[in-house]
Amino acid sequence: MAEKVLMLALSPTMESGTIARWTKQEGDTIANGDVLCEVETDKAVMEYEAIQEGTLLKILVPDGGLAEVGQTIGVIGETGDDVSAIVAEVEAESAGGGTAPPEPAAAGGSEPDADDAAASPLAELEGDDSGGRTKASPLARKMAERAGIPVSSIKGTGPAGRVIKRDIEAAVSGGQTARGAAGSSAGAAVGARVLEDQVIPVSAKRKIIAQRLSESKYSSPHFYLKMAVFTESMMQARKELNARLDGKVSVNAFLMKFAAEAIKRHPVINSSWEGDTIRRFGSVDIGLAVAQEDGLVTPIVRDCGGKGIIEIDTELSDLVRRARENKLTPEDYTGATFSISSLGTYGVDEFTAIINPPGSAILAIGQMKKVPIVGDNDEISIRMQANFSLSCDHRVIDGAKGAEFLGELKAIMENPVRVLY
Repeated sequence: MAEKVLMLALSPTMESGTIARWTKQEGDTIANGDVLCEVETDKAVMEYEAIQEGTLLKILVPDGGLAEVGQTIGVIGETGDDVSAIVAEVEAESAGGGTAPPEPAAAGGSEPDADDAAASPLAELEGDDSGGRTKASPLARKMAERAGIPVSSIKGTGPAGRVIKRDIEAAVSGGQTARGAAGSSAGAAVGARVLEDQVIPVSAKRKIIAQRLSESKYSSPHFYLKMAVFTESMMQARKELNARLDGKVSVNAFLMKFAAEAIKRHPVINSSWEGDTIRRFGSVDIGLAVAQEDGLVTPIVRDCGGKGIIEIDTELSDLVRRARENKLTPEDYTGATFSISSLGTYGVDEFTAIINPPGSAILAIGQMKKVPIVGDNDEISIRMQANFSLSCDHRVIDGAKGAEFLGELKAIMENPVRVLY
């Protein structure tokens, strides 16, 4: 008997997912645990494992298609089973919700194209010249984004004027690069950057980022502590360590280890507000904010207080690599008890960050640079310095406790041997 394949919640915050790629095609035999497809969630691309056995009879959401959690994305059953009733039910549900379902992907495993989909649920909208909307298939939108071509600049040849794959291919081969290419001012310089109005669909990842950070900012009473920290001693310790190793230990590994040691001396920083109680965590699990193309994610190194710098660096390197490849699992990025965000490589001197729940504090670090320092006897010296900003949840951490922690971290940074006593 044919059964629906439903989109599952593959991460704690997932409300919808995009089918990045079907690894099985219609007609393939499916065993329990087989990877059916890869799904792009709010944080990563994850494998969807089958929980049914049989034959993949129908694909209802093609590559690039968006599906809400609980939505039917395919049908599995025995060869020869009639799937028309399920397909009709899915179409009726989609019609009732105002969103038509996609046509299935071709059984031969070729790249799906919206030419065959009269009304894809993933049709993305961008502003056009008249202030209306431009319909585009998900594949066309992605192709246009990669090519740097606004979807609204392209005349669609699909159903109801929808922009589809062949339209993007024609635009790319014809050298179209912007809406103004065909009708903009003749005086525009060749290759000049042209700014124009765009309506950009909000991705599932961006929605979750907006939701979580808004909740954190408006539910947690933030206060901020700032301190300048001399970094020469830490960098010298790193230089000496790296001279003994084949590879190089990152600065972030030192920051995470030193922060963990300071937290062990001031454990209130490693706590979470739970309404009637405050949970003080026994493990220092530090998340590091990592930028992605469409947002950010915070991979976590667990138990930084019980690990050495080299072990932290090894785990962190793997996590950062997988974060940039969208291959993190929910366990890799949920549950940080403390977080670090650094924008020093972007030339930022100082900033404040929003707390990443369930933690109650996050450390924002600016760039390290040489600055003139006036000493106790008014002598001027040149020192390497970075600005640290600690964001605290005042429900859990009082100002004095936050200041004590930040002072301890500064002392460790400026005298690393301090971690030994």
